Amino acid sequence: MAENSNGHIRETLDRIYSSESRRILATLIRLLGDFDLAEDALHDAFAAAAEKWPQQGIPANPRAWLISAGRFKAIDSLRRRSRFDASLVRVAAQLETSGGDPSAQTESGIEDDELRLIFTCCHPALAPAARVALTLREVCGLTTEEIARAFLTTPPTLAQRIVRAKAKIRGARIPYQVPSQAELPERLEAVLQVIYLVFNEGYSATSGDSLTRAELSAEAIRLGRLLARLLPEPEVAGLLALMLLQESRRAARSSPEGDLVLLENQDRSLWNRSLIQEGLGLAQQALSRARWGSYTLQAAIAGVHAGAPAAAATDWARIVELYDLLLRVQPSPVVELNRAVAVAMRDGPQAGLALIDGLLARGELGNYHLVHSARAELCRRLGKTAEARASYRRALALARLAPERRFLEGRLRGLEEKEATPVEIPLGQSTN
Repeated sequence: MAENSNGHIRETLDRIYSSESRRILATLIRLLGDFDLAEDALHDAFAAAAEKWPQQGIPANPRAWLISAGRFKAIDSLRRRSRFDASLVRVAAQLETSGGDPSAQTESGIEDDELRLIFTCCHPALAPAARVALTLREVCGLTTEEIARAFLTTPPTLAQRIVRAKAKIRGARIPYQVPSQAELPERLEAVLQVIYLVFNEGYSATSGDSLTRAELSAEAIRLGRLLARLLPEPEVAGLLALMLLQESRRAARSSPEGDLVLLENQDRSLWNRSLIQEGLGLAQQALSRARWGSYTLQAAIAGVHAGAPAAAATDWARIVELYDLLLRVQPSPVVELNRAVAVAMRDGPQAGLALIDGLLARGELGNYHLVHSARAELCRRLGKTAEARASYRRALALARLAPERRFLEGRLRGLEEKEATPVEIPLGQSTN
């Protein structure tokens, strides 16, 4: 037994909750067959641990103890409720005899439970937006508020979407299992979208004081590795490659004070070469296949940046070519914006500005702060001070992330300086 002081046990429980709670929940959902019952059981299990571990000591297998405690708490709850609903007697009896021994569950079994849950949340019977929201909430543990920001909707609306998705799973008796090989492709797109949305929220947060949230991007990469082991498809490798290549730059993307550092000014010695090597290998593996998807092409673009020894050595012509391919696979105004920035770097700011102005004239990105920031940068480089100032102010009015706001405020203060600064738009932004 480990040290049993209350402080040590509380720290241990906090650590286990942070690192293991979503995996424990996935197993409880499989055992109990119900999202809400499993969530209550999870919290009851941790409450029981906080009460019993100071007297009994921390068990040798804390995860198995918590799973077992959660299962029995759920059975007790059903039996208490059976006084008002006789049908719950049978459910409680079934759960008591079908649980197995949690201590015998292997690491691969825990991972299988997570994959079962991912694919259940992404079942075709659910609406696409509901699949993403439910997976972000149940598999990854994002709060309703965080998911609502990713969807550009309100928390109450998002909460109702999740409630309806759970009800659909119960009503349609959707099984908690990994789909058959024949069923996997139709589920894959939603699963990849979920994982990348989680990564994007961690790599480039939508709001708040911090530019990044490392725990979210780490969770997305972990899920990507899990999926890659299960399904060696090109787009799975492409997504994992993209996340690894973007994650490799994390340490260089902000200053010690938390301020934004553009790609042009990043200290490339801080880039994680191990992640770059792994990401480039996966990208090449995906590109060697006949079919190229959007994640594979975005990984290829990130790979061009990762392979450049210095910003001035970036092959912008190759990046424009890859964006041309990406637009065929995934037509999107945000992809067009990224391509416009690459064209500006290849052909000059006037060429990029013409493309951005065309995008804004269509009205699709009017409330997207990065399009106004990009326009301001190009106007700044062209000496169009009044237009640059107006675009910076529009970007500042729309930006919610504190480091981005500080960056834009700094650009406004220094607008009269003559030095031109190359523009960076984050790769792989989603239009969701």
